[in-house]
Amino acid sequence: MLCTRCRIRTAVTDDGLCTFCSGTRPPLPDGATAPVPATGLGPGSGPGSGSGSGGWGVGTWPRSPVGLSRAVIALLGCVIASDLFVIGAGLHLRGLWEGLEADESLNIYTDPGLRAQELYDLAGNVQTAAFLATGVLFIIWFHRTRRNAEVFESGVQRMGPGWAVGGWFVPIANLWFPYRVASGIWEASVRLHPDGGWRTVPKTVLNLWWGGWIVSVLVSRIAVSQWNRAREPEQISDAAALVAAADALDAVAAVLAIVFVRAVTRMQVERAGVRQTATVPAPAAPGSTAP
Repeated sequence: MLCTRCRIRTAVTDDGLCTFCSGTRPPLPDGATAPVPATGLGPGSGPGSGSGSGGWGVGTWPRSPVGLSRAVIALLGCVIASDLFVIGAGLHLRGLWEGLEADESLNIYTDPGLRAQELYDLAGNVQTAAFLATGVLFIIWFHRTRRNAEVFESGVQRMGPGWAVGGWFVPIANLWFPYRVASGIWEASVRLHPDGGWRTVPKTVLNLWWGGWIVSVLVSRIAVSQWNRAREPEQISDAAALVAAADALDAVAAVLAIVFVRAVTRMQVERAGVRQTATVPAPAAPGSTAP
């Protein structure tokens, strides 16, 4: 029978709780405690210190995601700025095509049109560069938080740490695999009750982030496809409007990603602080002697 509280582990007590939720986990042999690095949750601790419950490559102590999260948030801000830049340039170019649609005698390929197209191309290049840089750093942060989750609570992980990277590159499956990884990270990063019991935190932030990302990706693909097929001024004008809408959704998805990164990072820092407090032995009283 599964535990009536966490619904994950096998119940071992008369009231239907597992050893984790009932607070009856056996102590380590000979009074040993988990290793605690001098700097706690910091860059100096991590996989080099040993192998944790998750197997090869997972350390016995979490590594701080704070520095990476700050860099990711800064780059997500750049993504938002580049989205606004490309939206402005695209709407300006759309206005010229609308003018051509109303008056076919206009020549959009003269200086105003050429400058608008060059500006739009520049904005697109800036947007692409910001997206790629952010994507690389986000995946690094994502993988680190997944490794930390293995240290915190390996039992709730649905996919291995490698999927925190590889899951993004599997066609079709990348619409679902990263969410499964993120769900395990979220559940493992939740701070426990003072009595050691499991505490559930709604996944609203996680769901909003992932939903925003999926909608942004799908609308962007549709908009790019329509833009590539457009030939007439009216078609180009409509496609430009759809592309601008897709870029706006991308900016919203970036804002939701910032909220998600901040939430997970904060939870992991709090969880690591509780873990460190629980594993650091109390200092011996002055004058006491070992038995």
